Amino acid sequence: MPSPNRKAVRTYLMEEEQARIVAMARQTGLSVSTFIKRVCLGQEVRSKADQKAVLAVLKANADLGRLGGLLKKSLADGSAGMMAFELRQVLRQIEKNQAEVAGACQAVVASLRGSKP
Repeated sequence: MPSPNRKAVRTYLMEEEQARIVAMARQTGLSVSTFIKRVCLGQEVRSKADQKAVLAVLKANADLGRLGGLLKKSLADGSAGMMAFELRQVLRQIEKNQAEVAGACQAVVASLRGSKP
């Protein structure tokens, strides 16, 4: 928005350059003006796709946790019966997968922040 406190900066771009900037701004969910300002000032710019991927991984991790909890409950209740050994194996695999998902999520978040996990 124009105001007395803000100044406009003009630049000349080729059509391809402008199209690329517009596409990149859309990926972040920011206006072109805000996107350019953040990039030029070295501020953080996050992709909406990356943020959605992190949320999907977190949801998968939570689902694994709930599934593991249900398996533990069935083993503790004794309702698992003859399948106790197989259920314990499945539970161990779920716990292993949950740890891998959590580690992958931490790595993605760290990469989004520009740091090491």
